[in-house]
Amino acid sequence: MILKQIIFSKKAQSKGFEDDKKSEKPLRSVLKALSWRLIGTIDTLVVSYILTGEIALATSIASVDFLTKLVLYFFHERIWNKIKWGK
Repeated sequence: MILKQIIFSKKAQSKGFEDDKKSEKPLRSVLKALSWRLIGTIDTLVVSYILTGEIALATSIASVDFLTKLVLYFFHERIWNKIKWGK
């Protein structure tokens, strides 16, 4: 319920229209991508280890996954910042 209020409540949004229509800075997108990828990489590492039973192979898979999805997420965020729909 609280999350719903934060997401959908106009009062919870402290920015005005002029601030809201500006996109976030690239550094923020990078930090968001890094934090999300850390969570995702831990998940990939655990799943890969469960499936393969080999920590070295699981670590390799998780490392490649981290790098490729970090780059993809960054560009995904930057593209969405250019889309005015929903802002």
